Amino acid sequence: PGGFGGMMSLRVRPAARPGDEEGVAAVPPLDAGPEGAMALAAAVKVFTRATSLGGVESLIEHRASIEGANSPVPQDLLRLSVGIEDCRDLIEDLSQAALLATGVEGWAGPTPERG
Repeated sequence: PGGFGGMMSLRVRPAARPGDEEGVAAVPPLDAGPEGAMALAAAVKVFTRATSLGGVESLIEHRASIEGANSPVPQDLLRLSVGIEDCRDLIEDLSQAALLATGVEGWAGPTPERG
């Protein structure tokens, strides 16, 4: 199976408290802060570091660093644009990048079996 076109954002921050709506995510938060977010973005191999212009490739961006010092975007937020690559490759890429950047193993969850 391939991926799909879509965009999501994730924050590389401590876990949310119960009832914290903003903390709801598909993957557990990484307690790594802005430095961890930048390191994770630098460690991906399948995702490309760029701003999405609506293409079909998977991209990752640290929006706050693109907007500059006065950006209202949280420093620990990464924006992902999911393209048409195989979803297993994307999950593996995020997992290996998280391990390199923060030492957290299996962060993006189990990779679906290839069939």
